[in-house]
Amino acid sequence: MARFNLTMVLFIFLSLFSIIATFVEPTMAKHNDSQTMAYIKSSCNGTLYPKLCIRCLVQYAKSTINGPQHLAQFALSVSLSRALNTKGYLLKVAKELRATKNNKREYLIVQDCVYQIKDSVDQLNQAIKELQMLNQHGSTINDDMLWHISNVETWVSTALTDASTCVYSFPGHRMSKRAAAIKVKAMNVAQVTSNALAIFHRYASRYQQAATRISKQS
Repeated sequence: MARFNLTMVLFIFLSLFSIIATFVEPTMAKHNDSQTMAYIKSSCNGTLYPKLCIRCLVQYAKSTINGPQHLAQFALSVSLSRALNTKGYLLKVAKELRATKNNKREYLIVQDCVYQIKDSVDQLNQAIKELQMLNQHGSTINDDMLWHISNVETWVSTALTDASTCVYSFPGHRMSKRAAAIKVKAMNVAQVTSNALAIFHRYASRYQQAATRISKQS
């Protein structure tokens, strides 16, 4: 009888624990999500296109974001994804224009944009790899770390310039629907890359400022 009562008590305890866990775990997860979302919003406020920044990074609200360096990785991944998507679209349009030969001028503009966006893809790939190498240094401030930071800034800035060049190569009026679509896609690449650069600057600035203070003290 005593053994039966003990079994019943244990069963009731486990049942209650399971019920409590069902309510507590989602609440904790929701709390963590809201904290991450608040961090994303505050980080995006320092960019040129904060609403776009939030829309792009909201997909990572359920992820663990360990500060601005981690957020910069996500932001660069978004830029690379948009650049790859635009590159694929441009190659398709260039192929169609080359086959029809209806608009040579538009074909040449699109072809130039293909080169620009391809370069953006290459630069963003390099920047992401460099940021991963930068992570290996931890928080140690030295010339090697600052060199990696400079490389990331250079490559992301170049990717932004390339995408912007594609945007400005199209006239602002009397465009075909296809040209207008390309301009919108290239502009989106430029904007998300601008946001990624701003987020990376936020991460890098503390190390650059610390290096400046160390340099003045020595």
